[in-house]
Amino acid sequence: MHKTIDVQNTQIPRIGLGTWQMRGITCFEAVSKALDLGYRYIDTAQIYENESDVGEAISASDVPRSDIFLTTKIWMDNVGPETAQKSVEASLKKLKTEYVDLLLLHWPVDSVPLDQQVKSLQAIQKAGLTKMIGVSNYTIDLMKQVTEDLGANIVTNQVEYHPYLSQAPVLDFVRQHDMFLTAYCPLARGRIRAEPPLTEIGKKYDKSAGQVTLRWLIQQKQVVAIPKAANPLHIEDNFNIFDFSLTADEMSQISALAKPDGRIVNPEWAPEWDKEDNKSQAA
Repeated sequence: MHKTIDVQNTQIPRIGLGTWQMRGITCFEAVSKALDLGYRYIDTAQIYENESDVGEAISASDVPRSDIFLTTKIWMDNVGPETAQKSVEASLKKLKTEYVDLLLLHWPVDSVPLDQQVKSLQAIQKAGLTKMIGVSNYTIDLMKQVTEDLGANIVTNQVEYHPYLSQAPVLDFVRQHDMFLTAYCPLARGRIRAEPPLTEIGKKYDKSAGQVTLRWLIQQKQVVAIPKAANPLHIEDNFNIFDFSLTADEMSQISALAKPDGRIVNPEWAPEWDKEDNKSQAA
């Protein structure tokens, strides 16, 4: 299996390192370790307050910047036309780079009209500060507004996605629009570790429940995953998933774990989510 997928003529790594809640030397060492192991996708955000640490690690690495797929996200306070580009320029300074590969609107925001947010994103892209643009935590209705009503060429929706939460509607949408789904919280914050179907399947391949879960994700069409890990062993394990394949039956077994209350990340500012669809989505 290739370690990348092709979306809009760009090779996107199937596995990346999430850096939420990692700061300082912990973040620096995690990013450094990941790059040494072969990771080429690093995900951060303005609100994580670790862009400087990520930038230091990338600068210190022997891996050329051009080989790294770097994502950051504009926080909700910064999406207005007066602040968006300035905030991204500040992010780039911290990241010690002239551009990011992917820039996302982190959460839906009502205080600024969506068309203004999208225009700001497009202007930042036109200025060469990001190669690609996208959204995070957007519903299907919002994605339709961005792509169909506003004509924005976004490439991803970064959403919570793991075996307990079906994202069938989002998956259907991204597949129809030459986009990809970026799965955050892919291991359900460790809740999958003792899940019987996952541990049983893992025994067959000599893999952990986490490795089986990540394999399930990246084996789906147009899905990449960005598990967060600070422990060097976990960083390595999460990347060591390209040497086995799940059968169609195993994929279905894992998809069947989805449940209506499977969502973990649901802050007070979250949108009204799409109705959970627990049918098998692992096409």
